[in-house]
Amino acid sequence: MRVKTPKESLTVLTDLVLPGETNYLDNLFGGELLARMDRACSIAARRHSRRIVVTASVNHVAFTKSVPVGSVVTVEAKVSRAFKSSMEVYVDVWIEDRQSGEKTKVNEGIYTFVAVDETGKPVPIAQIKPETELEKQRYDGALRRKQLSLVLANKLAPKDATELKALFSE
Repeated sequence: MRVKTPKESLTVLTDLVLPGETNYLDNLFGGELLARMDRACSIAARRHSRRIVVTASVNHVAFTKSVPVGSVVTVEAKVSRAFKSSMEVYVDVWIEDRQSGEKTKVNEGIYTFVAVDETGKPVPIAQIKPETELEKQRYDGALRRKQLSLVLANKLAPKDATELKALFSE
């Protein structure tokens, strides 16, 4: 299986925020934004693995700025790291200024997907070779995030979380 780059999974979804998708403050519902993020991440994971993918977890979401009605929203997702059958997908959300077209980052998230066969059994996937500095940072952080998730789920003993321990021994 050949090693792939994160850009090979890049998925960009652009859409408009309509009034029926907003709350009483005329901002996009958080759940609606999460659904858009999940769709983009799913496509990125499928592009990487070329398999059926299922969402295993939403590891992190940060709502840093509201998304007003009428906004043009762009969701950009790409695989940040691949493991045996799972992959971490990092997603950034941007809105465009109506006048200038300048983009502002309003949200980000980290999703985990698992590649499966037609029976739902996990299947091996290609590894990732990050290219840009940001891709390398996200790639390095992915193992720490995975170990933290496994420790919190009691699936990995804290003493065995080598990447996490390294953070505290420096």
